[in-house]
Amino acid sequence: MERKIFEKMKEWKNSEDRKPLVMEGARQVGKTWLLKEFGKREYVNVAYVNCDYNEQVKNLFSDFDVTRIIRGLSAITNEPINPGTTLIILDEVQEVPQAITSLKYFCENAPDYHIAVAGSLLGLKIHSGTGFPVGKINKLSLYPLSFMEFLTAMGKNILADTIKTHSWEEMNAFSSQLIELLRQYYFTGGMPEVVKTYVQTQDLKKVREKQKEILGDYELDFSKHAPKKDIPKIKLVWNSIPGQLAKENKKFIYGLIKTGGRAKEFEDAIQWLIDAGLVHKVNRVKKIEMPLKFYEDFSGFKLFVNDLGLLGAMVDAPAADILVGNNVFSNFKGSFTEQYVAQQFFSVTEKSLFYYSNENSTMEIDFVLQSDKVCPVEVKAETNLKAKSLSTVLKANKNLFGIRFSMADFKEQEQMVNVPLPLVEEYLSEKLED
Repeated sequence: MERKIFEKMKEWKNSEDRKPLVMEGARQVGKTWLLKEFGKREYVNVAYVNCDYNEQVKNLFSDFDVTRIIRGLSAITNEPINPGTTLIILDEVQEVPQAITSLKYFCENAPDYHIAVAGSLLGLKIHSGTGFPVGKINKLSLYPLSFMEFLTAMGKNILADTIKTHSWEEMNAFSSQLIELLRQYYFTGGMPEVVKTYVQTQDLKKVREKQKEILGDYELDFSKHAPKKDIPKIKLVWNSIPGQLAKENKKFIYGLIKTGGRAKEFEDAIQWLIDAGLVHKVNRVKKIEMPLKFYEDFSGFKLFVNDLGLLGAMVDAPAADILVGNNVFSNFKGSFTEQYVAQQFFSVTEKSLFYYSNENSTMEIDFVLQSDKVCPVEVKAETNLKAKSLSTVLKANKNLFGIRFSMADFKEQEQMVNVPLPLVEEYLSEKLED
């Protein structure tokens, strides 16, 4: 299974100022497999250690003598560890906080050794601020498979390569084939084990069972790793997200979690889900002007889950509704399609994504992003291209460039472009190129 982050990992390996690598990402996005595969392809050998329930490892990191630690890791893995040719992998490293702190000393005292760490809830440790080697690590974030990665997993390499040429109008000829594949992606999502199950078996029941299994693991993580006082609130927030996205106005409303719900009561629970990599937060901007960060409103936001397929499993969306016809693109007021667009955005860039609404919420722009220009983005789940809010905003400011993602063919206009939904990821990758 090919992942596009692999190229960034190779850049890390070959960098002259390389530091220990932290691979961040939610449970089940494929961090362990990716690091092992990277080691197998790019190094002479791999010294892999799982830190979970491993007393040997806990004892090994009793201090930060890097020479002694390397010798101990070699003994534990029965692998020679040599600078430049061995990849050291510490998995579930959040279970041994001293191992995380040791990365500082690997960076300062053993820079020639290549070490990478990962963990299911490592993001919580990174953002806790306790003992984390700030400035002494390189970090990469891994997400579920994007639509382009899904195409490759499905064996559609030639189609994926054709999309990568960015000959947008030529892709109109492949519209029906791409929409059929997009339906399948809406059902499976991008969790590697789910996609693997679908590719190998085509068994929709097994796919949904795998998705439910992952959701169950997430619930266990709430109980095991979250502060006890926050566990009920985390579950309430998590389970409210599908309903929040099914609203016409997808702004997160605390009162939908429970009657009388307030920000003060749930903001820690939301932050825990963000740090665990399970949700994405998209804040409101008060103005669609450069730079967007100046106009960010932290009190208004949308929440999206980390994976489209898991969203479908959370609401038990029937397979027939997703895989047959175009109902899925408009069901739940387009919540699946807005989730899809957000997910592709985060797979492409580390930049911030926003949305806009005016003060009285009579007009809303689904997303706003910043490239060389500020781009308001309208997401249309059908071929109906009437976009009143977007047209109004563009007429008011000729310096803006509008993007409309829809089921219609690619079409450029003076101040706006219509991009077919299957091309979202590649279009954004070109638009947001640094």
